[in-house]
Amino acid sequence: MKLATYKDGSRDGQLVVVSRDLSSAHFANGIATRLQQVLDDWNFLSPQLEDLATTLNHGKARHAFAFDPAMCMAPLPRACQWAVGSAYLSHPGGPLVYQGGSDDFLGPCDDAPFTTADEGIDFESGMAVITGDVPMGTPPAQALEGVRLLMLANGWTLRHLVSAELAKGHGFFQSKPAAAFSPVAATPDELGDAWHGGRVHLTLQSVWNGRTVGRAEAGPEMIFHFGQLLAHLAKTRNLRAGSIVGSGPVSNQDPARGYSCIAETRGREALEHGEPRTGFMQYGDTIRIEMKGRDGQSVFGAIEQTVVEVG
Repeated sequence: MKLATYKDGSRDGQLVVVSRDLSSAHFANGIATRLQQVLDDWNFLSPQLEDLATTLNHGKARHAFAFDPAMCMAPLPRACQWAVGSAYLSHPGGPLVYQGGSDDFLGPCDDAPFTTADEGIDFESGMAVITGDVPMGTPPAQALEGVRLLMLANGWTLRHLVSAELAKGHGFFQSKPAAAFSPVAATPDELGDAWHGGRVHLTLQSVWNGRTVGRAEAGPEMIFHFGQLLAHLAKTRNLRAGSIVGSGPVSNQDPARGYSCIAETRGREALEHGEPRTGFMQYGDTIRIEMKGRDGQSVFGAIEQTVVEVG
């Protein structure tokens, strides 16, 4: 099934079930009003939502309406935590992970506000999962069973602030503004055989100012799969239902695949030409992030954002 959260003036929005082709939706308030409720009582509530999704997909839901991504908040507007691992970078001690802000996510079509355009505004096109409870000490294979939903993520980064923050020895904070997520979060079965081995084997497309800059394969080069990421996070503490775990920007070795963040192409340019040639984003720039299934249809809907000045 596919789930989204509609804006209703509250902080947590209104849960809706979305059809497989993203054409129609149905409020889930007869079952649950918010996604966190479902995650907290997954075994009881998710089968009821599955039944509604089946009815909706068959065109028989009585109160269905046209699905509008612009009405969406993040699927889980506030989360227990938002942790991002470097799933596409090899590291001998396991994935490098940072803890992002989870109290203020952006919707998929919300503007991305920044106080200045001089701090190296960069998008990061990646994958994310929403979890159920994952107990402390859970091994990777079992941790993978804690994946409830999959979605796309845009982990905004202010590159010019990163070095100074890391130099203090306490990781990112000001350099990681509010992240955005796809309109829809989908259960793993919606992806069919494209979801296996804890990886999504589909192409993630990034379009910057109308130009496709990345067509990255999300599966083959994901060094740490989601089961490993969850197990890493749960090594010394529990992961509670409603945690969001991201992959970081999807990356491929083949330069022809483009890039999922500007920092990646700047790094390649520095190696090839002695200095970066691609600038960071400016006010008015747009980014569109989308993943299509093997049937050519959008799986999660698109993240479509414009960089704007605060106020």
